[in-house]
Amino acid sequence: MSLDTVTLQCFLAVAETGSFTKAADRVNRTQSAVSQQLAKLELILGKTLINRGKILSLTNEGEIFLGYARQIFALHREALDRFKQPELEGEVRFGLPEDLATVLLSDVLVNFSRIHPRVFLKVECDLTLNLFDRFRRGEFDLILVKMSRPEEFPEGVDMWSEALEWVGKVEHFKNNDPQSPLPLVLSPQPCVYRARAIEALETAGIPWRLVYSSPSYTGTVAAVKAGLGLTVLPKTIVPAPLEVLRTSLLPPLPQTHVSLLRQGHASKAVESLEEFVLKKVRH
Repeated sequence: MSLDTVTLQCFLAVAETGSFTKAADRVNRTQSAVSQQLAKLELILGKTLINRGKILSLTNEGEIFLGYARQIFALHREALDRFKQPELEGEVRFGLPEDLATVLLSDVLVNFSRIHPRVFLKVECDLTLNLFDRFRRGEFDLILVKMSRPEEFPEGVDMWSEALEWVGKVEHFKNNDPQSPLPLVLSPQPCVYRARAIEALETAGIPWRLVYSSPSYTGTVAAVKAGLGLTVLPKTIVPAPLEVLRTSLLPPLPQTHVSLLRQGHASKAVESLEEFVLKKVRH
């Protein structure tokens, strides 16, 4: 007996949703069919992968197999994508903020290049407003931008939204004199996060001072880790050991929105990257 992608897909759906019902909806099969696929997989491996109780959970063997299943299924999809469009070629000029490139999209871009080796990706990182100005001048085919409100870029495809958070190390924040201006580590202007942080502090009447400024996500994180001050980031890209600081001493921050913008007249290569990014990031 051998592993097949249908069985792997059912296992992944159960592992990721924690429910046979939700897994069945995801893979468009009946709950009993999903259960049968899991039983078949456990029979093949000779191991119990799922703890079946009021709350489903993976066994130790299930946790180990999850990594293999994801790799096998991803390679299966990559092979199909690669040979469905082997002729795709050209150049794509893609711009995005460094924090999103560092934390979210590096694997996405690498996978796209593996599937389409004849497409030349030219990727540049910059602040959102700089990216948009260059996009309007025709320097990019595709850009990923951060903004305060979705209507700022109505021609873009809305990707996701999430609240900004005050980020730092708790011990450094506690050691800060509450009478002193709040030390901030922010990117230079024009930066969406910087504008939102300063606006929130000034509205709340909280004094602040800029102690470190860097256009680099890596530089910002290093400065905050060293205890120079606080910064502002979406929760999904807060790296360890930094923490989200939830305290009444800091004002709430608004949401940030991420959109994907594409030039009107796009090549097949550009359209393909747009579809690939949308599918991978939304998934």
